[in-house]
Amino acid sequence: MNIADLRREYGIGGLKRQDLTADPLTQFQSWFGQASAFQSGSRWRQIGIAIYKLWHAILGHAPVDVNAMVLGTVSQDGQPSARTVLLKGADTRGFIFFTNYDSRKGQELEKTPKASLVFYWPSFERQVCVAGTVMKLPREESEAYFKGRPKGSRLAAWASSQSDVVANRQALETKWQEMAARFPGQDVPLPPNWGGYVLAPVRIEFWQGRPNRLHDRFCYSKQGDGLWRIERLAP
Repeated sequence: MNIADLRREYGIGGLKRQDLTADPLTQFQSWFGQASAFQSGSRWRQIGIAIYKLWHAILGHAPVDVNAMVLGTVSQDGQPSARTVLLKGADTRGFIFFTNYDSRKGQELEKTPKASLVFYWPSFERQVCVAGTVMKLPREESEAYFKGRPKGSRLAAWASSQSDVVANRQALETKWQEMAARFPGQDVPLPPNWGGYVLAPVRIEFWQGRPNRLHDRFCYSKQGDGLWRIERLAP
């Protein structure tokens, strides 16, 4: 297979300036809701999406994690790194996610509290790119989220020294079993090195695929007065 020959045409829809809300987080919530199938637009689009999902179900493809996002950080010497994490909230403050503070991304965010996010929803031919500053959530907010996680996930937060080298899989499983013995009940406390972040955006770009690679791109840039400037970008 020649990778260069892999291509697709985009043509589900378009994006116009008058379609956009004044606030990008409101616009994001709208797109995220559509991608989550909480709101599905017109009946024809709903039918199209249903057929798309049915076809992928027949092929045995797993459903896409609609809240998956690529988080980009940078090391102290300027080396960028990226990984996929899960969005766990979006409000007026920005985009919320949780992780081990001692992980590589946690250490990079400690030294350079700036990051980027990329969401991609292929069934809608849409992409959202975000850039902004990052800060830790209040501990009580992290605790509230942590208590709602499955017990196995809470134990894993204690068992895994994220990003550290491990000898083998068995060492990881053994550590998890040790934590299960340490916390036999349902009450597994929040580890001191684990919690949430919120990325406060300064730039958000909405991308809608279009035929002939003439995609629609609109960029929101935060101004000094707190308002957002909206500009169309060349594809």
